[in-house]
Amino acid sequence: MTKRIFHSIFLVAIVVLIVSMAVSLGVSYQYFSRHYDEQLKDEAYYIACGLESEGEGYLQKLEHKSSRARITWVAADGTVLFDSTVPAETLGNHLDREEIRAALESGEGMATRYSDTLTRETVNYALRLSDGSVVRLSDTHDSLLTLLLSLLIPILAVAVVVVTVSGLLAYGIARKVTKPLNRLDFSSPMLHPETVKTYKELTPLLSRIAKQNQQIREQLVELERRRKEFSAITENMSEGLLVVDSNACLLSYNSGALRLLGATPTDPTVSVLTLNDSPDFHLAVEEALDGRHSARQMAYDDRTYQIIANPVYDKNEAVGAVLLILDVTEREARDRLRREFSANVSHELKTPLTSISGFAEMIRMGIARPEDIGHFAGKIHGEAQRLLGLIDDILKLSQLDENSIPRSKEPVDLSAITAQVADRLASTADRRSVKVETKLTSLKVMGVAQILDEMVYNLVENAIKYNKEGGNVYVTLEKEGAKVRLTVRDTGIGIPDADRQRVFERFYRVDKSHSKEIGGTGLGLSIVKHGAAFHGATLTLDSTLGQGTVISVLFPAVEL
Repeated sequence: MTKRIFHSIFLVAIVVLIVSMAVSLGVSYQYFSRHYDEQLKDEAYYIACGLESEGEGYLQKLEHKSSRARITWVAADGTVLFDSTVPAETLGNHLDREEIRAALESGEGMATRYSDTLTRETVNYALRLSDGSVVRLSDTHDSLLTLLLSLLIPILAVAVVVVTVSGLLAYGIARKVTKPLNRLDFSSPMLHPETVKTYKELTPLLSRIAKQNQQIREQLVELERRRKEFSAITENMSEGLLVVDSNACLLSYNSGALRLLGATPTDPTVSVLTLNDSPDFHLAVEEALDGRHSARQMAYDDRTYQIIANPVYDKNEAVGAVLLILDVTEREARDRLRREFSANVSHELKTPLTSISGFAEMIRMGIARPEDIGHFAGKIHGEAQRLLGLIDDILKLSQLDENSIPRSKEPVDLSAITAQVADRLASTADRRSVKVETKLTSLKVMGVAQILDEMVYNLVENAIKYNKEGGNVYVTLEKEGAKVRLTVRDTGIGIPDADRQRVFERFYRVDKSHSKEIGGTGLGLSIVKHGAAFHGATLTLDSTLGQGTVISVLFPAVEL
C-alpha cells in the first residue's frame, strides 16, 4: 500500500510539473508572438503612411537605416518594385504569396512560414496602399522548438529539483498515511473500531473485518472438530478408506487402508496405484474414475479383500473416487465351509437313506426271504440310528454356533463326567483291543454338563477309533495353576502336518477309507472345538504321524 500511495503522489507531481511547464511555455510564447505581431503591424502602418506621402524616396531613406524587418513593395500585378534585402529585379512575381493575395483582396494579410529545420519562423505582414500596390514587412525569429531547446538545461534542472522534492514528500506522506494501517493486526480477536486507533473512514471496514474474523474463527473451530471426529472414526475403522482425485492421486487415507494393502505411510500426493500392484485393485480405481461403481475382490498375502469404489461427481463429472477395502477372508471361509457343509450333509444323509429305502423296498415287494427280514430290519434300524445321530450332532453344532444352549453354566464335576465316558466306551475299546487308562483329579469347571460330556466322549472315542490294534489311550485331568487341563493322548496313526489345521472342520476326515470302516458322522472334533469356545477354553493339538496324537483342553478357573 505504501508503494501505491508513493507512486500515485509521485506520478501526480510529475504530471503537474509537465503540464505546468507546457502551459507556461505555451502562454509565454503566445504572448510574445502576439506582441511581436502587433509591433510588426504598427511598423508596417508607419511605412505605408510614409510611402503614401513621399513615394519610393521614403523607402530609399529607410534602406540606409538598420531595421530587423525586410521591406518589400509589390505592384498590384505581383511585380516586386522594391526590396530592402535583394535587388527587386532578381525576385519573381509575388502574386502566389499568401499574404500578398490576402492584402490585395481584403486590404491586409499575414502568413507565417517555417524553415526546413523548424527552428526558425518568418512572419509576413502585407498592407494594401491606396494605389493598389502592397507593402510587406517580413521578420524572422526563433520558433517554439528553438525556444524549448534553449531552455532545456534550466527545465531539466527545475525538473530534477521538483522530482527529488516530490519523491521525498510522496515517501513521507505515504509512510505517514500507512503507518496506522501497518500497525493493525487483522487476525487479532481485539480488532474492533472501538479498540483500534486509526482513521474514522476505516470504521465500517474494520467492523466488517472483525465480524468476518469472528466467523472464520468459529468455522475453523468447527472444521477442526469435524476433522478430529472424522479422523477418530476412520482411524478406528478396521476397513480401509482411500480418497483420490481425478488423477488417482491420494487426497486422504486411514491407517487401515495401508495395513490391508501392505503399504507404508506415504506422501498423500502420490498415485494410489503405487500402494498395491494387484490388477483387481487397479481396475477398481480406474472404473470408479471413469464414473462407474466398482466392486471387486482382491487376493493378497493369503487374505481376501473386497474393494468397493464409488465415483465422486461435481456437475455430472467424475472428479475423484472413494474406495472402501474390506477384509472378507473370514466371510469367504464361512461361505466355503457352508457350501462344504451342505454338500457333506447331503452326502451323509443320502447314504443311510439309500440303504433304508433299498431294504424297505425289498421287504415291501416281498423279495426278501422271511428269514432275512429280521436282518434287513436291523440294517434299517442301524441306518436310522445313524441318521438320528447325525441330525443330533448337527443340532448341537447349530446351538453352539448360535450360542443358544438351553441350559445355563454351572459348576460341573469334570472328573466324574470323564470317568463315566471311559466306562461307556470300554466295550468299544475292548473290540479294538485298545486299553484306556485314566488319571483323574477331582476338579470342577464352569459349564454345561451335556456339552462337556459330548466333548470328552468325542475325544476319547476318536482316540480309540484311530488307534492301532493293541494301542493305548491315556486320559488325564489335572489342575494347572488356577485352570483345569483335560488331556487325551493315544498311540494311534497320527495326523499329517497338512491336515492338522482342518481336522476340527465339519465332516473333514484325514483318511476317508478308514473313516468309512469305523463309522461316525465326521462332526466329533468340530463339536469339541465349538464346545471349547463356548466354555472359554483353549484347545491344542499335537500329533506325530505313526506315533499318536495329543489333544488338550485348558478350561478357565471355576468362578464360585
